[in-house]
Amino acid sequence: QTRTPGVGKTTLGKELAERTGLCYINVGEVAQEGQLYDGFDEEYQCPVLDEDRVIDELEDRMSEGGVIVDYHGCDFFPERWFDIVFVLRTDNTCLYTRLENRGYTGKKLEDNVQCEIFQTIYEEAMGAYKEEIVHQLPSNEPEDLERNVEQITQWVEQWMKDNN
Repeated sequence: QTRTPGVGKTTLGKELAERTGLCYINVGEVAQEGQLYDGFDEEYQCPVLDEDRVIDELEDRMSEGGVIVDYHGCDFFPERWFDIVFVLRTDNTCLYTRLENRGYTGKKLEDNVQCEIFQTIYEEAMGAYKEEIVHQLPSNEPEDLERNVEQITQWVEQWMKDNN
């Protein structure tokens, strides 16, 4: 699953792992634990992810399968890693408030909202993976979370039946 920061990825990913028994990986946490960075972005005031090191770090776990990956981008992950990609979408007003509440300001806040307006993450996913495996899900209301968990859980169960 992939999407702009502040749209509910982590909550969804953890809930899915609990319901399906799949392994949950938060790429941001993995990067932080292993210091998988390549410098610091002064403009955005955040570390720059070393994508090659992240892939090296996750390769063994991903090759075993059964993994939910949570990150706000996706185009650097190998296509072979995923059977399905979910992009969570949030209404800009909701997103703006969520990011403000997280302490985002200025350029970082505006660029993340612009990212959602222009469907940047969705288009990135469509360009990186086969179109038929990329799906958008709404993530505005608490009810959306439950619906998304249900829908993805059903998909996982069906995939397991079809592939085992």
